[in-house]
Amino acid sequence: MAETNRRQIIFVCKKIIDLFPRSSFEKDPFRVLIATILSQRTKDENTYKASKKLFESFPDVYSLSMAKPSQIYDLIKASGMYRQKAERIIKVSQIIVEKFNGKIPANLHDLLSLPGVGRKTANIVLYHCFCQPALAVDTHVHRISNRLGFVKTKTPEQTEEGLTKIIPKRFWGPINGAMVEFGKKVCLPRKPKCQECPVNKCCEYFNSIKFSENGKN
Repeated sequence: MAETNRRQIIFVCKKIIDLFPRSSFEKDPFRVLIATILSQRTKDENTYKASKKLFESFPDVYSLSMAKPSQIYDLIKASGMYRQKAERIIKVSQIIVEKFNGKIPANLHDLLSLPGVGRKTANIVLYHCFCQPALAVDTHVHRISNRLGFVKTKTPEQTEEGLTKIIPKRFWGPINGAMVEFGKKVCLPRKPKCQECPVNKCCEYFNSIKFSENGKN
């Protein structure tokens, strides 16, 4: 990669992280893991409601491992797909108790062995709970990274692989939350607010639009 491009990528990452920080106060690995599973295919506010209700009744991995799915349907209903998620988080809790002595594993291989835990969820746990350099790629990170021109990929897995090669490790953890906030407020899935974007001059998508518009004039 040309040094100019690398400097630009670092500049954009730092700008997004500085302007769109996302604080995470929960550090308990079990709660972060379960909340992230609940967050799949739903909005943050729904995840918060479901997680709050769930942990009020089942505060730790041992209590949740002994629960029946029907006992938590109503508690996590706000997160959507509550029947599937109930079975999944109970199964995960049982495996953690039986196989890992009640401790959330602190490595990618073991986390990925848990049902319903993909790379995004595993990397969130590793970064927020174990302070390991891990880059979680969700739909926001995937979309924005391709729009900016950092990568040209078709799947989040490909995006993660590409980004880890070009983004310094110190940005891996915070870039996920920052891009999520950036994606909600500015770089929207549809009709992104390009004119308001603080990094539009470095954006491949924005520059292609400008070129197209100028060509019509």
